[in-house]
Amino acid sequence: MSLAVTNIIAKDIRFPTSAEKHGSDAMHPDPDYSCVYVFIYTENEHLTGHGLTFTIGRGTEVVLKAVQSLEFLFIGKKLNDIFDDFARFWREVTSESQLRWIGPEKGVIHLATSALINALWDLWAKIENKPLWKLLVDMSPEKLVSTIDFRYISDVLSEEEAVQILKHNMPYRKAREEEIISKGYPAYTSSVGWIGYNDEKIRSLCREALLDGFTHFKAKVGDNIENDKRRLKLIREEIGYENKLMVDANQKWDINVAIEWMRQLSEFKPLWIEEPTSPDDVFGHLKISDALKPYGVGVALGEQCQNRVIFKQLLEMGAMQFCQLDATRLGGLNEVLAVALMAAKFHVPICPHAGGVGLCEYVRHISIWDYICVSGTTKNRIVEYVDHLHDIFSNPASIVRAHYIVPFESGYCGQMKPEVIETYEYPTGTYWRSVNK
Repeated sequence: MSLAVTNIIAKDIRFPTSAEKHGSDAMHPDPDYSCVYVFIYTENEHLTGHGLTFTIGRGTEVVLKAVQSLEFLFIGKKLNDIFDDFARFWREVTSESQLRWIGPEKGVIHLATSALINALWDLWAKIENKPLWKLLVDMSPEKLVSTIDFRYISDVLSEEEAVQILKHNMPYRKAREEEIISKGYPAYTSSVGWIGYNDEKIRSLCREALLDGFTHFKAKVGDNIENDKRRLKLIREEIGYENKLMVDANQKWDINVAIEWMRQLSEFKPLWIEEPTSPDDVFGHLKISDALKPYGVGVALGEQCQNRVIFKQLLEMGAMQFCQLDATRLGGLNEVLAVALMAAKFHVPICPHAGGVGLCEYVRHISIWDYICVSGTTKNRIVEYVDHLHDIFSNPASIVRAHYIVPFESGYCGQMKPEVIETYEYPTGTYWRSVNK
């Protein structure tokens, strides 16, 4: 832990998922799933932290530049100085006097922060020779809370309250850990309902998912109301009404449009509408939430909520029924923990956003920790799973009978295989050189 950070290298990694419409939705019809991938090197040549932040193609080079602009805050720092007061260090990074002007805990700077901070957590877990979830579970309540910056949220959650939430659950940790290892954590599939898929492919994927044990399915909506009705009808024909269906508009609508659109789709009994409008519109989500209650439709969002302050308002006002925090949109795990504890205070289940590049690998740790140390239940809690880009990692997320298998490898498990980087680094990787001739 007395090791110092000696160097940081960041890379732009992109995958051509747009070719087959993987990830396509009403706002993003042609995403190339991508990430900025960070190596944090230490004085020990055998100890390197790996971190990433998810992007969808163009613009990844901007996040890469933002990572490089933050590197000076990390290089030369002793790891024990960081981890002994992680909240202080996190605030130093997110409050750097000049950089914060272009991104005070939001936007590109915050995405860059996430990649770097997640690499530090990967380092910490590797030093302790534990998977990230186990590192968190074994921390005392006081130590875990010391990693969180409570500035801007202390009016709804104090450090003392956070410690008490964790202390209350300490007697149950061992039994819960054994149970989650035995059963795994429940997952839902988003792979069946991309908006660019044709009907035959949607039906086929629904049937495959049912055989794999999935009981929760998500479909993209928002392109055309009649097309949405037709697609949801065929999904319901395949999965029946005994299984759960969720829908996702990816911020497509204005408030009144969202309410009317979902009123028409309510016949298909969706459990939630995800991201119906701008992720920054707290009052708008409250209006939608209130309007859809009579139809039994909840509001879910979080993948584009930029910081704990937006989450604080959404939770305090009752504007979300499902908290879909994102492991890389927020400023790394420190801020994820803050949001998870606020959600616990307001009794809102966390159902983390995943898919993309590395998100499934990350969020399984978060939900496993939440089950063991915070919620103690999987009721109304389920983690997204997308069946793309897992074999690119050394320790990929694994699903059995629609449950995430608990990982035991040390670290945050977002370490990419070297040959994948050589192939898909943009624009110099062998794949991109071949297509850009």
